[in-house]
Amino acid sequence: MSGVLYIVATPIGNLGDISLRAIDTLKQVDLIAAEDTRHSTRLLNHLGISKKLISLHEHNEHSRVASMLEKLLAGMDIALISDAGTPLISDPGYTLVKAVTEAGIKVCPVPGASSIIAALSGSGLATDKFTYFGFLPQKNVERVARLNKMKDQRGTLILLESSHRIERLLEQLADVLPSNLIVVAKELTKLHEQFLRGKAVELIEKFKQDAALCKGEFVVLIDNPATSGEGSNEQDDIKLLELLLAELPLKKAVQLATRISGKKKNYLYRLALDINAVPDRGPA
Repeated sequence: MSGVLYIVATPIGNLGDISLRAIDTLKQVDLIAAEDTRHSTRLLNHLGISKKLISLHEHNEHSRVASMLEKLLAGMDIALISDAGTPLISDPGYTLVKAVTEAGIKVCPVPGASSIIAALSGSGLATDKFTYFGFLPQKNVERVARLNKMKDQRGTLILLESSHRIERLLEQLADVLPSNLIVVAKELTKLHEQFLRGKAVELIEKFKQDAALCKGEFVVLIDNPATSGEGSNEQDDIKLLELLLAELPLKKAVQLATRISGKKKNYLYRLALDINAVPDRGPA
């Protein structure tokens, strides 16, 4: 009988945030695959756990998959952990988990700390619709291009950023999304946890006034609700699209709706996709 791959969330700063189930799992497995074995050894020592560790990070994950599958098929239970938070979420593990599921081996998540959800819950921004984008590319041209694509996505937009790029991100947001409310969650669950709120230019000024703000790890949340030109007349847009979709293919219906309404093509395209995904609404 094959073993189980456990995806174990670990603390993102405060060691008290680890769950009892995570501790039990780490004690019981045969092997722990860690993003950084030195970092994880400190956590395990704190918990009084002595287990064999192997490294699994972005540079060796592909080469590790075959041996991990062999161990699991031999009946070993393995825990996958990252340096902080939930594995696979902007951390290694996707290639391994994909291979394990395709091999028919059980994968068992052991949920826990997540900087994304922690930041969202404390941000004061909408939680009913949010999109996570992870880290932006390093090159400025690629970063701005990604931000320009993001601004068409409605809801709360969530990014991760490092200490040496946070000010650059705020400057780019000031250009791309100058009027949006932004929340910067800094050092979550740690001693110097902070939530900073304001428009991009306001936050830039705060960072200039206090150099210490640049230190740490950041979750950046952007409030990007539907504009008044979109949200207030959405039902009218839906009715227009329904009429057009009854006679035309989706692409042509969206093109014509864009010309008629003057609304953004991406906005109308998403509405059209939503309409097509809903069963026949019947007579109004």
